[in-house]
Amino acid sequence: MSDKTRPVVLITGASSGIGYATALALIARGWVVYAAARRVDRMAHLAASGCEVLEMDVTDDASMQAGVDRIVHQQGRIDVLVNNAGYGSYGALEDVPIEEARRQFEVNVFGLARLTQLVLPTMRALGRGRIVNISSVGGRIYEPIGSWYHATKFAVEGLSDSLRLELAPHGIDVVIIQPGPIRTEWNAISRESALERSGDGPYAAQAAALVSNYENVDSSPLAGTAEGVARTIVKAVTVRYPRSRYATPASAKVIVGLRRLLPDVLMDGMLSRLAT
Repeated sequence: MSDKTRPVVLITGASSGIGYATALALIARGWVVYAAARRVDRMAHLAASGCEVLEMDVTDDASMQAGVDRIVHQQGRIDVLVNNAGYGSYGALEDVPIEEARRQFEVNVFGLARLTQLVLPTMRALGRGRIVNISSVGGRIYEPIGSWYHATKFAVEGLSDSLRLELAPHGIDVVIIQPGPIRTEWNAISRESALERSGDGPYAAQAAALVSNYENVDSSPLAGTAEGVARTIVKAVTVRYPRSRYATPASAKVIVGLRRLLPDVLMDGMLSRLAT
């Protein structure tokens, strides 16, 4: 049954990490939360906490359409979409099969774009709404062994900037969240893919350096938490006039600031040293 007094949000990738923490944070604030992911079995606690759980695969158009239709049927609207689903596929460009590169774009870019297409008609009809796209500091900087992942996040940044201008006349905000080093299972998945594809061969040294750097994130005091990113997302969806971008935690703000200030030659040197 529709609840006209409570904001309605759809969050993708909600079975773990940032999406999971954001769902809990918004349900605690009294929102109507639809938590979507492929792994519904991992969202039992969200369901018990009051979230509506959706099985959704952002590479499956039918599941996205069914999810949006269900929310609109039950609530009459979607006030906020948090496009959080995504993963890091690592390995030297030469080593990554082009099929995997396409899948990285399907999940991180095209799934985000298609779900946005599906929610926009309702938002435009209301004359309001907010799209929150989870990018990364990886949409501002770059590193060896991560070309395909960074390409997707650069794409999300450009897509979001254009979309922000397209939708402003319709009263719809577009916000980018740029997490930096965060202690989640994302790190382990990214490390595993780097070793699987480039752990041996001409790029092995760079892959090993990346894995070591990402392992250090799990214990670094400069790394953030999923809950910390969730607090930033809550701010982005609740303030009256959101900023176009929020980098989080503090280390992410430093990284984005350095990229803004340093010329490519200095940035290349700094990032290359981290990869050896």
